[in-house]
Amino acid sequence: MAVITISRQYGSGGTEIAMRVSEMLGYSYLDKLIMTQIAEEVGLSMEDLGEFSEEYTKIKNFLLRIVTPGPHTFVKVAIRKRDTSGEETASTIQLNDARCAALIRSAVHRAYQQGNAVIVGRGGQATLQDMPGVLHVRIEAPLRTRILRVQEREGIGFKEAERLVKRQDRIAEQYLRHLFGINWADSSLYHVIINTAKWDVAAAAQLIADLAQRMPADKAIIA
Repeated sequence: MAVITISRQYGSGGTEIAMRVSEMLGYSYLDKLIMTQIAEEVGLSMEDLGEFSEEYTKIKNFLLRIVTPGPHTFVKVAIRKRDTSGEETASTIQLNDARCAALIRSAVHRAYQQGNAVIVGRGGQATLQDMPGVLHVRIEAPLRTRILRVQEREGIGFKEAERLVKRQDRIAEQYLRHLFGINWADSSLYHVIINTAKWDVAAAAQLIADLAQRMPADKAIIA
């Protein structure tokens, strides 16, 4: 039962690669599940709030803010819930950075315990750094390559795409340094670093899948 963490630069194709790997291996792609686990830990039930579309949207945005790179400092959401008697109640949940990081780590550890999973982002390379049976992968590409990809994908000009890519890089770097205390570009955090200017999505996914299948269950792979 292996677990793969994937850290990716914006515009590197890392998300597409991660999804392809999960399909090839039949692994869980733990994005929505991690948010659900975090919701449970703070006492939220997505199902209970399903009838309140506004509250459901608030919770979704609240959870996305917790797990998405960007400024945190203080995360707050006010919601309504209906109890078993049908009475509506209002409550407020507020979290600081330390609590956000703890929730993310807890959800990632639970995903690790389940095994056979691909964890994209979420500081997985830090939280599971020394855990056995985990393959840490970084997906990157030269800046210009990523700018051109984003330009084509978003239908925007080169300068706008350049600003977007650099902004996303900066946000991700600050997020991981602040919440998890790591430099996301530190090569020692990863078993393998893939440059998608050299490998396309299919080839990169195949390489990762092959490495995961070769990984001993009781210790980290040495690449």
